[in-house]
Amino acid sequence: MPTVLSQSNLPGLELLHRGKVRDVYALGADELLIVASDRLSAFDVVLPDPIPGKGEMLTQISNFWFGQTAHLVPNHLTGKAVADVLPPGTDVALYARRSVVAKRLKPVPVEAIARGYLIGSGWKDYQATGALCGITLPPGLRQAEQLPEPIFTPSTKAAVGDHDENIRFDQVVATIGADLAEQVRAATLAIYRYAAAYAAERGILIADTKLEFGTDADGRLYVMDEMLTPDSSRFWPADQYRVGISPPSYDKQFVRDYLETLDWNKTAPGPHLPRDVIDGTAAKYAEALQRLAGIVVD
Repeated sequence: MPTVLSQSNLPGLELLHRGKVRDVYALGADELLIVASDRLSAFDVVLPDPIPGKGEMLTQISNFWFGQTAHLVPNHLTGKAVADVLPPGTDVALYARRSVVAKRLKPVPVEAIARGYLIGSGWKDYQATGALCGITLPPGLRQAEQLPEPIFTPSTKAAVGDHDENIRFDQVVATIGADLAEQVRAATLAIYRYAAAYAAERGILIADTKLEFGTDADGRLYVMDEMLTPDSSRFWPADQYRVGISPPSYDKQFVRDYLETLDWNKTAPGPHLPRDVIDGTAAKYAEALQRLAGIVVD
């Protein structure tokens, strides 16, 4: 059975950051312990109900993709065993499949997003302006339509409780410099193209995905945090994809669609989820993990 963890507690380790989903601890000066909880955020608000086993599934699918794309972009994984760094007396089983020992990197302060289809905030921006992040798109595109080519559509990196905002590439250049901005764009699109082709062979369309990057002391770029998970991507079953509608999905769009039916202003505190939405979300994540990585949730 999957474990359930809403919030980690590791006495003796320095907690550096508690994000929407992940808790990050220092392991000396050069490494981190990253723990994926079962918290779920939607519309940048952390919801009060955990999704059992979600953190384990996120970590397993991220590790799978990190391995698959290591030939494209180096990643933050060290390969060290989680059990070897946990404080004495910790329930190893609770943390083993939801945690990684990672390189300590300097985060790039931009959300790196690749889009292959027109959906979500991208669809809303296109309807309003005919463009997305300063990129003019062909007229007449419909909701969920595939773009002529995948595009890089960065956004701000908001604090917990705040909303990310789509930005132009020149704003990324102004924030992190032209060279690093070009590296991030190229890496994001290379990963997306590879993953989209891989997933399509397994009956899943990756509509878009958000990646996190960091640099080491020498300025080398790494992909980090999570990769191509149901939390950071939109996964659509290819056999149910239709242009003109928001397709059913393997990701937390299942939760977003439910929340859109409520009288909620999308600010904290978030509403409680009914049991069928919690169970349905867990099942969606488990199916994506099995279809993409071949890992069966026991």
